[in-house]
Parts: sequence; C-alpha cells; structure tokens
Amino acid sequence: MRVLAAVLTAVEAAASDQFVCGFIITAKMNSREHHIGLTDMFASRRYFAKFDQITTHLGQVSAVMQADGQLNEAEVEVLTGYVRGLAYTFRALSMKYLLVGRDTGQFFGSLAMDVTESGFPVFNELMVMANDAQQAARHLRDMPSTDRIKAQMVEQIVGERTIPTRLQFSLSQRLYYEELMRGHLFWARNDPQAVWLQGVQPRVTYLVHWAVYDSQLNLPTVYLLEVEDSGGSKGLPIDGRRWPEVQAHLMGQALGGLKLLTIAKGFDEAFDDLHPKRLRRLHLGPMYSHAFTQQSGPIRQVLEEAMAPEGQDWALAWTDELLESERVVEEKSGWFGTVEREVFALDPFSGRGADTGATRMVRSLILPERPYQVLAEKAPSGFANVDKYVVGQSGRVLRY
Repeated sequence: MRVLAAVLTAVEAAASDQFVCGFIITAKMNSREHHIGLTDMFASRRYFAKFDQITTHLGQVSAVMQADGQLNEAEVEVLTGYVRGLAYTFRALSMKYLLVGRDTGQFFGSLAMDVTESGFPVFNELMVMANDAQQAARHLRDMPSTDRIKAQMVEQIVGERTIPTRLQFSLSQRLYYEELMRGHLFWARNDPQAVWLQGVQPRVTYLVHWAVYDSQLNLPTVYLLEVEDSGGSKGLPIDGRRWPEVQAHLMGQALGGLKLLTIAKGFDEAFDDLHPKRLRRLHLGPMYSHAFTQQSGPIRQVLEEAMAPEGQDWALAWTDELLESERVVEEKSGWFGTVEREVFALDPFSGRGADTGATRMVRSLILPERPYQVLAEKAPSGFANVDKYVVGQSGRVLRY
C-alpha cells in the first residue's frame, strides 16, 4: 500500500503541475524566427513555474507604482485584471504541455517560445489556444470525467503495475480544456472595455482599456485611454452606434510600432465628441532568464554572474509610455460649427519627445535580490535611469 500511495502521489503531482525538479533543455531551434520548442518535461515545468512567480510579483509592482503615484486606483485594477489573465493563460498552457517529452501515444507538440527577444511564448500559441477555447465544451463532453480517469489510473497501477502515462495525458488535456472554459484568459486580442471614472451626462470621463499580444514582439501590451465623452444623453459603453466604432478603431491602432501621438491624434480626429485626455501603453516584457533565454546585453551577463538559485534567475523589463493632453483648442467644423481638439504635451526634458511621441517614457526592471546586487555592483551604462523593482526573499517588492 505504501508503494501504491507513493505512485498515486506522483500521479497527482504531475496532474497538478507541482513536479518541477531538475531539468534538461532539449530545444529545436527555428533559425529564421529564433523560436525554440521546450521538448523536455522538466524544462517546460520550470518555465511555467517561473512565470507563475513573475505574474504574482507583477501585481505587487502595480501596488508599489500606485503608492508612488505612478498609477491611479482604476489603472491598477485594470492592469491587475490583465496580469491575472496572463497567469491563467500560463496555467492553461502548462496543463496542455504537462507531459511533453513523454510517450503519450501521440505527438502533440511542445511549447514554442521566443528565446532571443521576448522570452514569452510565441504569438501562435495564443492563436491556437483561442481556437481550442471555441471547441473546449465539445472536447469536455466527449472525454471521461476527472474522477473516472483517476480511477482508471489506479486500476492500471494495481492491475498492470505500469505507469499510466497515456491516462496522465488524457487528464492533462481535460484540465487544459477546463481552464479554457473558466475564461478570464489573456487572448491575442482583448477588445476595449469602458470603466466610468467621473461626471454625468452630457460630460462623462471613462477609462477605456484594451490589450493585445503583439505578434511581432511576442509580448503582452496593455493600453489605457482616459477619454471625455460629450456626446449627449447616451453613455459611450451603451451607445450602439459609437461604441462598436470606437472598439474597431482602437483595435486597428493597437500596433507596437505606432507612436502614442499617432494613436491619440487619430482617435481625436475620428470622433468629434470623444476627447482623449491621457493615453498609456504598457509593454510587459521581455523576460530574461539565464536558463531559458539567449538575449544579448548587460542583463544576460548580470544573470550569468549572479548564479541565482532555482526560481531566481530572471528579470522582467516593463516599459510605460504616457501621453497627456496639455490644452484644448477649437477648430471649425462645417459652415458654422466648431469642435474641440486636443494638443498633446511631448517630453520637454529628454529632447526626444517628437521621436518617442510621448509625454514621458519610463523603463523599469523587475528582478530578484541576487541579480539586483550584481546589477548594482556592475552598474552597466544605460541603467541609471531605469527603475528597479526588487523582489526580496520574503516576496516583498521594493523600488530602487
């Protein structure tokens, strides 16, 4: 019975993605796109465990930024929702690839990640996941229940004295589809939503937010737009004419290569009764890891010299672009009318406001204590003006 209990414990650990000890990376490189497939089971589980830690710390960083006045309460709430969606997405993918590298009776691929640029899964992983989500209910209907699969595992262990690898695979796929059915994931496209901030008709301020998984950078990107609505008695989110147009326009502009100034001016000119007061874009990444990524530059050297213990050999970049309106001017519209147009403030200090298309741009780095100590000692050029959010041994996040 002790042997049986030990085997069942191992099975349960595999099914719950808790078995993340030692690893070997056996990667297949796509030389053109710099993507690798994590074909080793332990490497894959370590990778997902790392992102589980990182997404937890991102929520703490948001709280620190709010305390420092860099984010307001509404922005933190929205951003936390997207970070939580990222965590759920990684959890779902970890179930999908739980038994990668094992003989499951059929080939089901391996997680493809961007090893030289973002350190995140490639864009296609989220596209496939979205397609799987459309069919998740049908798959679950045709699959045995979780309890039935576990019972079959016990029968095979006791009766045949073999490891039920194929049944483990069946269970992992069921858990994957269950995660997809729960929803609240970070998709390749997360359409705009509006949150009321202040005011009453005919002048109301909303926080419009949306997010994409950038297909060129393989990075999650979040947009936050504070907009004043002077469009009359019907609020923007319930306006059946304007709201679909706004959603389509903003998603069409959700490209990492576009400057915030271009996006904001385009929106201002497209909608006469909607006035963009502040536009923010947050790039969550790249992720650097001595064990998994091959980016060049000082961070790679820092992580290599830090020789941090398992789970602490990472750093995550975080770029915050902000564009604010500094004043309003009136322009003629038609024969007799006028419309309000925003004049946006560009960065007056760096001298690069016209180049960046933003009022200011803040670069941050989130990393554990030991890599931060090496970074502080080496003091590489270009990092003096980068905010450092350091994760201590207790999990507390401090800003330097």
